[in-house]
Amino acid sequence: MPNCQGFRSTSGRAVLLRRGKKVKNSRKLSIAIGCLIITSLIAGILSSVPALEKPDFLITLGSKNVQVLIAVFFQSIMAVSYTFIAALLYPIVKKYSENAAIGYFSFRIIGAGFLYIGIVTLLSLLFFSKSFISAGQTEAAFYHTTSELIRLVRDWLNHAGLILPWSIGGLILYHSLYKIKIIPEWLSIWGIISSFLTMIITFLFIMDLVKITSVMYFAFNMPAAFFEITLAVFLLVKGFNSNYGD
Repeated sequence: MPNCQGFRSTSGRAVLLRRGKKVKNSRKLSIAIGCLIITSLIAGILSSVPALEKPDFLITLGSKNVQVLIAVFFQSIMAVSYTFIAALLYPIVKKYSENAAIGYFSFRIIGAGFLYIGIVTLLSLLFFSKSFISAGQTEAAFYHTTSELIRLVRDWLNHAGLILPWSIGGLILYHSLYKIKIIPEWLSIWGIISSFLTMIITFLFIMDLVKITSVMYFAFNMPAAFFEITLAVFLLVKGFNSNYGD
């Protein structure tokens, strides 16, 4: 009998140690993801280049070298943050379904990949602007046409190429989180709805039925923006439910 009690005591301590380690790892993971979400949001804001929205961007952009390079830097941070978020959440989604995890990771990485391409377009626009200043009058039409095309590609990358696969990945992610109960149900449902709204408005943008400056576009994307902030704060303050997957 004493031996049995000793065995139960040892087993109990082992279970508690494993439980404690799991809670600690879950907390570290939630903090890391929360920090990455906030980093990506801030980097996204700082990666904008207001000069690109003006009609004379080809003339003025070349003189804003520092501003453009800062935007490139923060877009790089945003792209890396998105990549790490996708990688860290992959094992969690896999707890629900391996197929869902593969689908989620694929869509999110595709979205992040467009960010990296967007960096190339921004640097290309800077190069064209500088070259345009020293170019002759006969080459002006070429520079105007090419730079405008690159700007349109950049807008499409930012507002469709990135957002559409990212929102589809979001639908898979938050449905999976809802199933495994790793975050509160209301938060998962909010994520599903906001991702769906973003996906719908992005399709409308691709079909040229709405403009990115319209109230409708803004309204459909606001739930996702507020959700990202709420999710990040929740992960930093409360963290994941460490019982998921049990």
